[in-house]
Amino acid sequence: MNSFDVIIVGAGPGGSLCAKTLAKAGYKVIMYDRRAEIGNPKRCGEGLDKKAEELTGPIPERCIAQHIKGARIYAPNGKYLEATVDYGGYVLERKVFDKWMATEAVKTGAKLQTDTLITDLIIENGVVKGVRGNFVGQPFEARAKIVVCATGAESPLPQKAGIATACKLNLIDTCIQYEMIGVKIDPDFIHIYMGNKIAPRGYVWVFPKGDTANVGIGIVPGSKTPKEYLDAWISGRPEFKGASVIEVNAGIVPVGGLLKDMVADGFVVLGEAAHHVNAIHGGGMKEAMFSGKIAAEVIDECLNKGDVSKQALSKFNERWWKERGEKLERVERLREVVEKLSDEDMNDLAEALKPQDLIDFAGGARLSVLAKVLMRKPSLVALARHLF
Repeated sequence: MNSFDVIIVGAGPGGSLCAKTLAKAGYKVIMYDRRAEIGNPKRCGEGLDKKAEELTGPIPERCIAQHIKGARIYAPNGKYLEATVDYGGYVLERKVFDKWMATEAVKTGAKLQTDTLITDLIIENGVVKGVRGNFVGQPFEARAKIVVCATGAESPLPQKAGIATACKLNLIDTCIQYEMIGVKIDPDFIHIYMGNKIAPRGYVWVFPKGDTANVGIGIVPGSKTPKEYLDAWISGRPEFKGASVIEVNAGIVPVGGLLKDMVADGFVVLGEAAHHVNAIHGGGMKEAMFSGKIAAEVIDECLNKGDVSKQALSKFNERWWKERGEKLERVERLREVVEKLSDEDMNDLAEALKPQDLIDFAGGARLSVLAKVLMRKPSLVALARHLF
């Protein structure tokens, strides 16, 4: 049976950054990923701000499909706020980016095994000691001092370790995305369209990426499917006349329910598997990398001390909540307010707010500004108070 210091299940950006950090520190690390090809299929709008390079290092141009200046956020009446940032951002090609991230981890010393479905944990005396799974259909077992779950939102592994990650239905958005060719849209910006009629409790996005664009929607589950909403929206837009769909992706995204406890004896869960997602825009890539790096640093400390108990690993809970969780909790409160606004309320906000306000709000900052605007309407005072 193979034996490692750390097993990481999931070779997305969070798992790969965790593996790279630990391998660089000299640990014997392996990543298992269920996909036959890293990064494929993509389940993401592929947008990332340039500041993420503080975590990843310089991102190669081959991973970048489009450089962008910022975002245009459209109210239901069509008015938009154009939010630009000095540092800019990218629309990635995730199939290339994820592969690059995983390759960087391997170059640093980690091992990688694809087409591997991890089906169970090896637990002895209440302590996670390894994993069981299938590699290209053949069963195998592997042991480690710590197992990290970085699989995404649908993994049963945390529950097997005794960590409750099940998300309430009202805290999950269902999404569908088309990659389309022939879309006529300003390529310098990502485009976000708000409105209860077009996307209840969510939004429609159009992310330009060279010759193509990612066109998707995320909504609260309801009587109509995301596809029905997206198709109806596309059919009425002149910029899609003559455009064709070349790829379809679908999935779910947790937009709340941040976990207070993400560790067990010999086990850590991070990234989207731990609901590390920005609840207002659904972005999880950068948050996964943040949690992957924090987890790796805590695991390094625990392995150095020879203590992988839940108590020792709980430093991950403390650090993540201090460095990311408190901010994301504010963003979740913002999402709870926005989902209760009418289309008329959203139109009014587009008149009252500045582009920089939207950038701040998405990061969980200066929500008092939004609260003051909402308080101008007596019917929204209770919602405004929810932001504090």
